[in-house]
Amino acid sequence: MRRSTATTADAPDRPASGLQTMRRVLPYLWPKGQTWVKRRVVLAMVFLLAAKLVSVTTPWIYKLAVDQLAGEAPDTGMILGLGAVGLTVAYGLARVGAIFFGEMRDAVFVRVGQRALRRLALETFTHIHELSLRYHITRKTGGLSRIIERGVKGVDFLLRFMLFSIGPLILELTMVSIIFAVVFGWQYMAVVVVTIALYVIFTFRVTEWRVKLRREMNDQDTDANQKAIDSLLNFETVKYFNAEARETDRYDSAMRRYEAAAVKTGLSLSFLNVGQSALITTGLVIVMGMSALGVQRGGLTVGDFVMVNAYMIQITMPLNFLGTVYREIRQALVDMGQMFGLLSQPAEVTDKPEAASLRVEGGEVVFDNVRFGYDAGREILKGISMRVAPGQRVALVGTSGSGKSTIGRLLFRFYDVSGGAIRIDGQDIRDVTQNSLHQAIGVVPQDTVLFNDTIRYNIAYGREGASDAEIEAAARAAKIHEFIESLPDGYDTTVGERGLKLSGGEKQRVGIARTLLKNPPILVLDEATSALDTQTERSIQESLREMGEGRSVITIAHRLSTIADADRIIVMEQGQIVEEGRHDELLARNGRYRAMWERQSAEDEQEAA
Repeated sequence: MRRSTATTADAPDRPASGLQTMRRVLPYLWPKGQTWVKRRVVLAMVFLLAAKLVSVTTPWIYKLAVDQLAGEAPDTGMILGLGAVGLTVAYGLARVGAIFFGEMRDAVFVRVGQRALRRLALETFTHIHELSLRYHITRKTGGLSRIIERGVKGVDFLLRFMLFSIGPLILELTMVSIIFAVVFGWQYMAVVVVTIALYVIFTFRVTEWRVKLRREMNDQDTDANQKAIDSLLNFETVKYFNAEARETDRYDSAMRRYEAAAVKTGLSLSFLNVGQSALITTGLVIVMGMSALGVQRGGLTVGDFVMVNAYMIQITMPLNFLGTVYREIRQALVDMGQMFGLLSQPAEVTDKPEAASLRVEGGEVVFDNVRFGYDAGREILKGISMRVAPGQRVALVGTSGSGKSTIGRLLFRFYDVSGGAIRIDGQDIRDVTQNSLHQAIGVVPQDTVLFNDTIRYNIAYGREGASDAEIEAAARAAKIHEFIESLPDGYDTTVGERGLKLSGGEKQRVGIARTLLKNPPILVLDEATSALDTQTERSIQESLREMGEGRSVITIAHRLSTIADADRIIVMEQGQIVEEGRHDELLARNGRYRAMWERQSAEDEQEAA
């Protein structure tokens, strides 16, 4: 007997650390085998270096022009072979050059960044579809969508600003500090370095505090968004119970908590901005005072004074930006950590290495002593053994919670069994690829959920690349073609969110047509008509019987009258098979099935009366 491996699918997502997140992002910037990406990254770095070299040269040209005009050093312009006017033009060209190289850097890198975002979004989307049903029924869709949205935006921000803001800023600050030390003396450099160090320490410490506040705000935002989406998805239920005010209060309560967290975040930002301004202004005043004294003593020119001021203003702007960039990078790492934590969430059901494709010859389905429980401490199926012969129709009946629908989910391999085995034509479904298994099984659920698209699209979903003639043939077989043709837009009619523009019977027929188009050898009807009225149920049952011709069919039924003609009926109770046989045989036994039949018959008579 084989046992499934332990699962962590229902464990909470663990956000990746900042270092892990950075490691996950780097391959998108330097991917193996993608030479064009690497070329663009290198070229962007070249433009970046050129922009910074021109940028630190600009104040020096400005100084030469001022000294030329002030008459303090008439020959300074000769260094460049230019006069005051020529130096002024050179100053302007230098400023334009810095902007030009910066824009060229962005233009070269933009394709790299957008490619990384697309690949990451695709990877996340694909991974979410690979996660187990257990994971999806325990997650909140609204919260999940926000995690993905913020994570992708975080990657975009990190790629653009960390690569083109933090690195260049460090380079520029280093170059300015060296210029101050060489031209003016170590005292100037010391003031600049101390100012920058205090500024960075203050910014980082306050930002770390703000990140906690921002995380709380994000949590409240996610909660409010989830409540809004949950309420909108259950719009009809809200109306049925006249609960609009209740939902509004529930949403307002969540938004009130978000508001409080957002206010704290806003106040902390004001504190950060004031502190940063005080530190940088103090450093600016000290350096400017030192250079003013130098001018008064005759050791420095007016141009030197202007150059000191220009350099300090030049580093002040990116330093002010550093606060925002670091804060956003820190938050981006938090958001990306949540998304990468989601990506690291293992899939509970996976294909074996070198798994073969399922080969369906007759469509025999065998459950061999199958045991399973959604939770380790509560077993749902307790040693189920049954066989569905090729082309046979087997019905599963029983009270709610007996394990009927679980059998369908296990056959489709939404979960792996904890004991025993499920085989199709002698092949254990754990030994074949999920893709080939899913291709061989068609499911018509109790409530068919449709995409918010056209009827044509929803039927065509059964088989990719199906022609219009095949789609219409499936609709005819499902007895819905005439209804579709009567609509103003025919097959191009939009069905609305989850198919709400169609009635229950119409949705179910679209679902049947979709499965017919798939043309699977094995069919699972999971209480496919129990949610419909009696008249609609009878008409759809006829379509389902025709649909099952030549296929192995497992019908999970609530209403016994719909499966009275089944080849075999299996009665389940508390995860075990208690009776098995044809309809007449089970009635003759006077057992559990007969009691269920008589109870339903009495209910039908009362309803008719």
